[in-house]
Amino acid sequence: MHDMKLNDIRDNDGARKGRMRVGRGIGSGKGKTAGRGQKGAKARSGVAINGFEGGQMPLHMRIPKRGFNNIFANDYAIVNLGAVQKAIDAGKLDAAATIDQAALNAANLTRGGKDGVRLLAKGELTAKVSFLVAGASKSAIEAVAKAGGKVDVIEVVPAADKAKAKKGTTLAAKKAAQKG
Repeated sequence: MHDMKLNDIRDNDGARKGRMRVGRGIGSGKGKTAGRGQKGAKARSGVAINGFEGGQMPLHMRIPKRGFNNIFANDYAIVNLGAVQKAIDAGKLDAAATIDQAALNAANLTRGGKDGVRLLAKGELTAKVSFLVAGASKSAIEAVAKAGGKVDVIEVVPAADKAKAKKGTTLAAKKAAQKG
């Protein structure tokens, strides 16, 4: 068996292929038009024609739009009771303390949710826990009560009402002003 030296180490033949150098003369096989054919948008530099249909209205613009995004929709972080129980068992959550959004964030159970946390009933809760959340499903409240805990739901003011209050005009005030 022959010894290998550091200066003997090299790639196998053909393992590293050099890049194609285009536009380097007729003898290179990629001279003149450099493999781009003749004329047209694709032969020019600065080409970006994804979805372009030669002036015809492109397909993605011909198809009708559907639905809308409600800018006043509440953005809740969703937490299931099963995940809460797992976190309590793992020691990430303290069952004796009131569990709120800050505690759930610290336990890495929630992300986002600028309008608070909504509690859902998927999974099983065996620990006696009290929650302070922005929303909860009926079945989640029942499941927590069954385990001996309680759920306090914070009253969240919708963004539309916040905007109206900031403006100082409510719909009722506007109607009263129109009548009088």
